[in-house]
Amino acid sequence: MEDEVTVPPLPESVQCPVCSKGFKPSKINAHLDRCLKDDDDRCPSTMDEGRPPLKKPRVTTASPPPVPVSTANGTPTRGLRGTSSTVFSLFQNKKHNVSVQGERSPPFSEKQQQQPPASSSSAVSRGVKRTAPGDIEPGQTDPDPTMLPSPPSSQLTLVKTSTEAVPSRTFLTTDKPLAETLRPKTLEEYFGQNKVVGEHTLLRSLLESQDIPSLILWGPPGCGKTTLAHIIASKSKQKGTVRFVKLSATSASTSDVREVIKQAQNELRLFKRRTIMFIDEIHRFNKSQQDTFLPHVECGTVTLIGATTENPSFQVNSALLSRCRVLVLEKLSVEAMGAILQRAVVSLGVHVLGDGEQAEDLEEPPDDGAQPQVYIEQRALDTVAHLCDGDARAGLNGLQMALQARVAGAPPGRAGAPPGRVVVQEKHVKEGLQRSHILYDKAGEEHFNCISALHKSMRGSHENASLYWLARMLEGGEDPLYVARRLVRFASEDVGLADPLALPQAVSAYQACHFIGMPECEVILAQCTVYLARAPKSVEVYKAYSNVKASLRTHKGPLPSVPLHLRNASTKLMKELGYAKGYKYNPAFSSPAEQEYLPEELRGVDFFTWTPSE
Repeated sequence: MEDEVTVPPLPESVQCPVCSKGFKPSKINAHLDRCLKDDDDRCPSTMDEGRPPLKKPRVTTASPPPVPVSTANGTPTRGLRGTSSTVFSLFQNKKHNVSVQGERSPPFSEKQQQQPPASSSSAVSRGVKRTAPGDIEPGQTDPDPTMLPSPPSSQLTLVKTSTEAVPSRTFLTTDKPLAETLRPKTLEEYFGQNKVVGEHTLLRSLLESQDIPSLILWGPPGCGKTTLAHIIASKSKQKGTVRFVKLSATSASTSDVREVIKQAQNELRLFKRRTIMFIDEIHRFNKSQQDTFLPHVECGTVTLIGATTENPSFQVNSALLSRCRVLVLEKLSVEAMGAILQRAVVSLGVHVLGDGEQAEDLEEPPDDGAQPQVYIEQRALDTVAHLCDGDARAGLNGLQMALQARVAGAPPGRAGAPPGRVVVQEKHVKEGLQRSHILYDKAGEEHFNCISALHKSMRGSHENASLYWLARMLEGGEDPLYVARRLVRFASEDVGLADPLALPQAVSAYQACHFIGMPECEVILAQCTVYLARAPKSVEVYKAYSNVKASLRTHKGPLPSVPLHLRNASTKLMKELGYAKGYKYNPAFSSPAEQEYLPEELRGVDFFTWTPSE
């Protein structure tokens, strides 16, 4: 007689591996689909979407008591879904794993002391049945949150409220710069670059069609290059067909770039997903590093967006420039800076005082705790908008420093008394904006722009403009000897024979600057600049010499030889060959002797009036 095969009965409940709740076998599949979807929605998004979320290791210790999770308005939620993600989350990033594991995993010695009894461990191995909204089986009731046990204080730190519940002014107490906290997320929040991303512009239409070409963003610091790149990436990722990778040329190497390009090739081949690579400070890459992008930008493997403060014509390879479109971002205007600062004070909950208004005359705002009410004068905001010189980063961070200093220096209120008032005035923001607001780079584009403006202003005999550009260079940190050398050149090139004393004047100014240096030599350079601007101008020597050079460069065939009568006969053989024969010694004549000094091919040419032929 054959042995009977016995089929083990199905378990009464099956434990969910995500939330550790028990369900009937017929309902576990439907619950898993819903539970995994909800947990995936709670997973924090990352900048690089190319990597799958990491899986959190299973906790083997006893489960902590349930923790009620409160919403932003203080109402406790029903169930324990907020706690399940911190205990058995399958979709958490690496950073979250480290922080939660550090809170939940005690040292080895503590684990030995906190071992649960055998009955408790067996209960954990079988799984504790928990209840959550939407997962209540028939016949069960939703547990009352007020009857749940109170969690330990160490576990309360794991429950975070929403950002809406956090007072906006707490951003003043963080170490994160205000410019990074308030970075615009959309084009509607992006101010000051209407010529590039305004309505009916090429880039705006490309953003709407989500077909972004390779770009080089060129502009001064703080004008919004990095922010625009992030907005482009956010717009392009809406359909899920684009991933965004950010690198900085100051820290990335060629191997890092090649690794990103290799990942981009795999993404495009396997998932049909393009890659936008943002390279900050791309001018820091040398020629060989920039050549790494050429074939991949050419074939469309990556869409390159480079940001630079230097002129791309000088700092970016011409081959890479031909594959990219250069967008010139201008310095932010005072109006744009005012809009950015107004948005900042509104986000921080700071009240703006108009002209003539006093904080004491305003209606008392609602009491929000022990924090004082912060006010800022409109004149102070206008001062920041003017002094930051179009640099939004410097303006926002300077405003943050002024607000932090005033709030930290406010006297504490008495017990039971309403919070005091803090007023930020113009003098406070000037202290918070401790920087020179003159944009100048001794080795960059602004260096050549200012020296060209100085030269042209002196040539036009405009002494006020000449002094302005001189002061702008010196106050920006320019080497005074460089300016003095340019003045020496100007004295001969543009003044020339119209005032022969201009050249000694410029040479003396150079020597004086070399003797005493800055800042005492400022007035010496100013004197020489005004003298050259007021002096009569003559470029006949400069033009004549330029014509001679053009004649030599455009001459066809071998250059004409020196006439024999102009050659020096220093030996007997030279005399026999006719050297110096027929030369007329001018001092021996009472008037200039008539003889030819030019080669026969150039006789009769006047280089002061001669025009080079094509």
